[in-house]
Amino acid sequence: MQTPQKLKILAVAAKFDVACTSSGVDRDAKLGHLGSTYCAGICHSFSADGRCITLLKVLMTNACIYDCAYCLNRSSNDIPRAAFEPRELADLTIQFYKRNYIEGLFLSSGIIRNPDFTMEYMYRTVDILRNEYGFLGYIHVKAIPGASDDLIEKMGYLVDRMSINLELPSEDSLKILAPSKNKQNLLSPMAYVSNGIQTKPKGKPRHRKSIASNSATPSFGLTLNEKTELERYEYYDRFVPAGQSTQLIIGATPESDYQILKLSSALYEMYSLKRVFFSAYLPINDSEILPSKSIETPMNREHRLYQADWLLRFYDFSVDELIDAEKPFLDTRLDPKANWALNNLGLFPMEINKVPYEMLLRIPGLGVTGAKKVMRARRYNKLTFDNIQKMGLSIKRMRYFITCNGQYCSPVGFDDEAIRSELMRLSSPAKKNKRSGGKLQAEGQLSLFDPSDEEREIMGEPVGEDCYGTSENPFQEGQLEAFAKQRLLLSQMNHETKTREVANSANRLGNAENHGTGSVRDRQIRNFGE
Repeated sequence: MQTPQKLKILAVAAKFDVACTSSGVDRDAKLGHLGSTYCAGICHSFSADGRCITLLKVLMTNACIYDCAYCLNRSSNDIPRAAFEPRELADLTIQFYKRNYIEGLFLSSGIIRNPDFTMEYMYRTVDILRNEYGFLGYIHVKAIPGASDDLIEKMGYLVDRMSINLELPSEDSLKILAPSKNKQNLLSPMAYVSNGIQTKPKGKPRHRKSIASNSATPSFGLTLNEKTELERYEYYDRFVPAGQSTQLIIGATPESDYQILKLSSALYEMYSLKRVFFSAYLPINDSEILPSKSIETPMNREHRLYQADWLLRFYDFSVDELIDAEKPFLDTRLDPKANWALNNLGLFPMEINKVPYEMLLRIPGLGVTGAKKVMRARRYNKLTFDNIQKMGLSIKRMRYFITCNGQYCSPVGFDDEAIRSELMRLSSPAKKNKRSGGKLQAEGQLSLFDPSDEEREIMGEPVGEDCYGTSENPFQEGQLEAFAKQRLLLSQMNHETKTREVANSANRLGNAENHGTGSVRDRQIRNFGE
């Protein structure tokens, strides 16, 4: 197969990996090397489905030994398969860079033979780019779960960012949809990378030999080529300098927004992740245990999760402030910050000239940059609504929650329902959200088919409480049917596992008794079982 044909297959197969991220590293251009990376980010292009493609985004291969139900590249799918050779992909990357098509590489892969074999192939590609071509551009690699720590460490010194995709938000969901994967294989490399970022030295020599006896050798008196060579050998690589990230698929399984945000918060705390990406499930495979292809992709839910995630990382919110177990889904009609403010209306309106910085960040419509502007400006003068607008800040959301010198400038009264209605009007998808196709469901509109009591019990909802079709439960009928089958399959799997464990335990007890080594308690348990 020719390289252009491989590229067409493997670039399309890679579109489901989310990679819209800034580089997070600075690496200036150097004589004799190609490319550079800047911490301001390198995003410059978007795919047809709206996702940002900053790099040559491609798979090493779309052949895979696993049969994950949700994946386009699963082993049971009858699709064209292709694979790059390491040098072939490295050459292709350099050619694209020299034509100014890309600024770096995003590399993922299906799993061929075993995780180590696949990771070794990916490592050889990146090694050619870095050490043969001297490529200094941004490289993001998806580590292969189950690969050895040695391979992950070698790769970590060559790439800028490394990520390990959890993909599904719970261990139960992994058992059902991706039985070849397990929680430990996913979290183990994540922990290794996190520990390496925090504890490994700032870098190690890229090459083992140097023309200089030590790094303290003065550079004066050397020719230009010798200086360049000295710089090259003294250059130290850092271990995964742009940090690590992960991806969660949203909408393929019944986990609530509360469970997903709790998981992402724990990942940030335990593994110091840079980003948790949320990817709305795209129905590409036919399966009884997956939502129907007729179900609309939950883009608005994905968007609200990103907003909530931003509040967790930059606004010092906690998960329990934004959402709780009793109402486990974010309101898709309002952004999480505005919803929090309406649920805590007793704290408002806040006097903008007196409120501390930490509370300024909690005012809807006011971001981190705006809050800092307010803090600086009010040192010299009492702010009015006119002053705020002259500072370049929008008051269309703020005005419902603030006063300036005691003046309240809302077009409606200070009332929960009135403010909620105005904010929903401002957030109307028909006006702003092109991703939803401009559709706006009327408040209180019901579906023709409400979920059954059995489905509600499966979802953990109180029987008889009709919240279907509202922001309290965004799942649709086709999803609920799939989730019911997932739960049934999980129950069967757990029953089979328990049966095997009981049988193995009985066999062990029987063998011990036959050899005269079984304890009295073991025999009692066995007799009780009989």
